[in-house]
Amino acid sequence: MADSSRPVLTRVNWLLAALVFILAVATDQASKMWARLALADASSHPLLGQWLSLRLIHNSGAAFSLGSDKTWVLTIFTVIIICFLAALLFRVRSFFALLAVALLMGGAWGNLIDRLTADPGFGVGHVTDFISYGNLFVGNVADIWIVLGALWLVFALSREPHKEPQ
Repeated sequence: MADSSRPVLTRVNWLLAALVFILAVATDQASKMWARLALADASSHPLLGQWLSLRLIHNSGAAFSLGSDKTWVLTIFTVIIICFLAALLFRVRSFFALLAVALLMGGAWGNLIDRLTADPGFGVGHVTDFISYGNLFVGNVADIWIVLGALWLVFALSREPHKEPQ
């Protein structure tokens, strides 16, 4: 029996989610390409004093350079997360949750592309990071999409109707 409380996601909803995904990957990859060209000297370029600057690094690890000696594990983990998000696409009930998952997937793919194509080689490539948040960490546009997508998904899922037990 079909769940009549579940909203139907239309073809337009799915096309807009695909557009969010494509734009997330494209903006991440374009910004990284720009950073590799414009920031090649590895010096810091302040934007907001000591709080925000541009500084090119090639990160073999995850956030805060965690796991920098296990890059291939991070690559496999990212693929697993992308598979989980792909499955989640077909479980969400709202358009806003669908867009949040698409944004998360776009960010994950942006960093996975680096791991698969950047030096030193396939599966162990270093992610291009260039947005320095003071002395806390250096990230990239994909990281921004991942954080925004995760926050958006939590909010969207908290607003989805829950099926009452019968």
